[in-house]
Amino acid sequence: MESREIGNTGVKVSVLGLGGAPLGGNFVDLDDAQAANVVSEALRLGLTYFDTAPWYGFGRSERTLGNTLRGKNVTLSTKVGRILKPGAVPKPENYGMVKPLPFNPIYDYSYDGIMRAYEDSLQRLGLERIDILLVHDIGTFQHGEKNEHHFNELKLTGYRAVNELRVNGDIKAIGLGVNENKICLDALDIGDWDVFLLAGRYTLLEQTSLDELFPACKNRNTSIICAGPFNSGVLVGREMWNYADAPKNVIEKVNALKLIADQYGVSLPAAALQFPLANPIVSSVIPGPRSIQEVIEIEKWFSEIIPTEFWVDLKSKGLLDVRAQIPY
Repeated sequence: MESREIGNTGVKVSVLGLGGAPLGGNFVDLDDAQAANVVSEALRLGLTYFDTAPWYGFGRSERTLGNTLRGKNVTLSTKVGRILKPGAVPKPENYGMVKPLPFNPIYDYSYDGIMRAYEDSLQRLGLERIDILLVHDIGTFQHGEKNEHHFNELKLTGYRAVNELRVNGDIKAIGLGVNENKICLDALDIGDWDVFLLAGRYTLLEQTSLDELFPACKNRNTSIICAGPFNSGVLVGREMWNYADAPKNVIEKVNALKLIADQYGVSLPAAALQFPLANPIVSSVIPGPRSIQEVIEIEKWFSEIIPTEFWVDLKSKGLLDVRAQIPY
């Protein structure tokens, strides 16, 4: 499978990667054996980039990925910004978790917090290295008015930690793992970032990143990894968007997209997977499959031939930003 480089780091990621949130039981009842089978199937199909985080199942996803990827030649990213403290949360379902490990996630974007989170992740993974380290869920989307405190913590000491790990060669690339454009723009003001793993903001349904973020990233040679290419599932027939029930206007746009897709005999999920990679700033697109069957289906969608006329028609009908680059 084709790979692309992250910035000028020498780190290469497969253009189709695997998002590890479901492996920790995020919004899905997936046991450890099933999760390991998902990873094994992805490896069999040629995927070599895998993303995880302490947040996913409060450590479950990292444990599963580490156990399954050990000894394999792959690229791995995980995240910092939360420390897992001993003690189960009372109602994990309120966090969207099914059967997480008995830990309580605490936000910490300080130098010490990031260093501890990095070392803890190495322990859970049981691996000697992490290739890409991402600051997780910074921004007002996650924190609201509390974000000022967290961002200042990152600005004053936390960035120094991730940069130090990069300079020392412990990791090869640093970035953010977030859901919003603005916090990426803010982060560019406080440091040099290799990559932003951005969920849901550059998809078939939404291209708001073209306004400011992508031009800024191009100027700084910062790559984009597109997570959430299905916008939480609404582009594959589910009714969830941005981790909540999809509003009427979103459903209407999805239906309009599907109408054009049906006219051209195109699978809408296939278009959703392939669209982001037409922009050269995007290094990888990483859906989060929940079963072996979904991994197989995703690979099939990714390989589907889509006529150029389909993309042109989407633009002509105002369903795709005219500035967006399209696959050929």
